[in-house]
Amino acid sequence: MAQTISKVAKILTINIETVRFYERRGLIEQPKKPAIGYRHYPDDTVSRIRFIKRSQELGFTLDEVANLLNLNDSPCGQVQKLAEHKLAAVKEKMGDLRRLEKALKALLVQCQSNEDNSHCPIIDSLQP
Repeated sequence: MAQTISKVAKILTINIETVRFYERRGLIEQPKKPAIGYRHYPDDTVSRIRFIKRSQELGFTLDEVANLLNLNDSPCGQVQKLAEHKLAAVKEKMGDLRRLEKALKALLVQCQSNEDNSHCPIIDSLQP
């Protein structure tokens, strides 16, 4: 059943401006405005927005989501390449986060054993 923009936003717990933003980005189509009344969005649009939001939750950018939507009718191999690229980026980010975790742990150890209240090892490490 088709819904108005406000009902779509309410169903998906998003802002109306989010729906409009997706329209401007070309991620969803804006329904034609009838002579009388409001535009009505088909159920396919609601499903598409759910897909967009879920993809974003998984860390895909809107550009990547647009690529995924464009690949919907493409061979699985193209989708797989995009997913492999995203996986590589996630692994790289995880490595960066592990290095940051290790550095922060070392700084916290220095901080805990610091007896000089006039300086902080964490602040010292951030200065050039």
